[in-house]
Amino acid sequence: MTSESATTRQHAIDLATEHVDSGAFLADLTRRVAVRTDSTDPDNPALGEYLCTEIAPAVEALGATTRIVPAGDGGGHPALLASLEEDPALPTVLVYGHADVQPGLEGRWSEGLDPWLLEVRGDRWYGRGTADNKGQHGANLAALAAVRQARGGRLGFNLRLLVETAEEVGSPGLRELAAAHRDELTADVLIASDGPRAATDAPTVFLGSRGVVMLTLTAERDGSHHSGNWGGLLRNPATELVNALATLVDGRGRLLVDALRPPPVPDAVRELLADVTVGEGGPDNPQVDDAWGEPGLSRAERLLAWNTLEVLAMTAGTPESPVGAVPASAVAHLQLRFVVGTDWRSAADALRAHLDAHGFERVRVDVGGQVPATRTDPTSPWVTWVRESLRRTTSRQPVLLPNLGGTLPNDVFADVLGMPTLWVPHSHPGCRQHAPDEHLLAGIAREAVQLMAGVFWDLGEPGTPARTR
Repeated sequence: MTSESATTRQHAIDLATEHVDSGAFLADLTRRVAVRTDSTDPDNPALGEYLCTEIAPAVEALGATTRIVPAGDGGGHPALLASLEEDPALPTVLVYGHADVQPGLEGRWSEGLDPWLLEVRGDRWYGRGTADNKGQHGANLAALAAVRQARGGRLGFNLRLLVETAEEVGSPGLRELAAAHRDELTADVLIASDGPRAATDAPTVFLGSRGVVMLTLTAERDGSHHSGNWGGLLRNPATELVNALATLVDGRGRLLVDALRPPPVPDAVRELLADVTVGEGGPDNPQVDDAWGEPGLSRAERLLAWNTLEVLAMTAGTPESPVGAVPASAVAHLQLRFVVGTDWRSAADALRAHLDAHGFERVRVDVGGQVPATRTDPTSPWVTWVRESLRRTTSRQPVLLPNLGGTLPNDVFADVLGMPTLWVPHSHPGCRQHAPDEHLLAGIAREAVQLMAGVFWDLGEPGTPARTR
């Protein structure tokens, strides 16, 4: 690369940095946090408002055309599609983000904090969506603008952009939307940002996400009955259910259903995770229970290369006001997080067979939302390319993860649109996303725009995998 182009690359990074240092990025994020884009109500008018007033103007300023389309399921949750075609011979990138957020949980934040009013306290920017995902897609939009300015009004590549408003409720309809608008979304590569870094000070790339299957177990009988008159004679649904659960996961968190366990950790994945640390040195990180989960695996392998079955919620009777009666029913909501190679489509059947074999035929199994697991091949030339771009910007080797421990709609891009997927997250493990006191770290926000300005600049340079395909 010539010294002139290296200087121009640095100019793009400097412009992106100035956008943060001047306060402009914080002003944009403050305004965006104030738009209450809670996606639990698909008819929430703030969802469309955010796309129209915040995303469309920022993308149109890049020279792209935009339009807002309904979700593929026809049930609300609009999405914004954008396109900028500079030259068919240039690489084409799809950039993704989600505008929606979790409910605000007003009244449960620390004193003086309002989820819809961004507040700066030291290095922390508090507000709903600061980390998930308004701060993250905002950093990418700012980096795109800096690159276009540095290149004199051009990006140097073709841009496709998708911002949806239903990620926090499972992205219903997104697969259908992608299939219906395939021509507008097809690209050489997806570059997106969501989720946390491996560690606060570690620029990170991950290549996909664990999948998820939601399951509900229910035990019932014919009404509640006095525990003194009938206790010891009637089957107790709560007792039945907790014993059924104990056959699924033991007291140390080990998954006991053979059919729900993943294949052995591949050597390539084990090698990637050998130097990855989890749960150390970050603000607000919980204390890891090293005796919990699958024995013989490292922390990183348990989180990123294995399956977990978690009990998310359970109830029987009236916990807030217990009465002396055998309850009529007991319910537990479970979540299976799984990696590539798991037969997730048979999860409910496997659970049914396991419970029957252990004498719990009366416990009902219901299946909820399901999202496949995905993982771009770590040997893809795109992976090498993006790691080198990030390393050039920070002079630090970024952490490469085979997939995120959580779940994203990455199957839409990997399976429906058939492209390699690169995720560069801009939050940290203790960011409290989905919870009270969600926040973005100012230092990560500043580095995020620098990293992404470098990535987007490099897309317009010779030597990308798209140019050499």
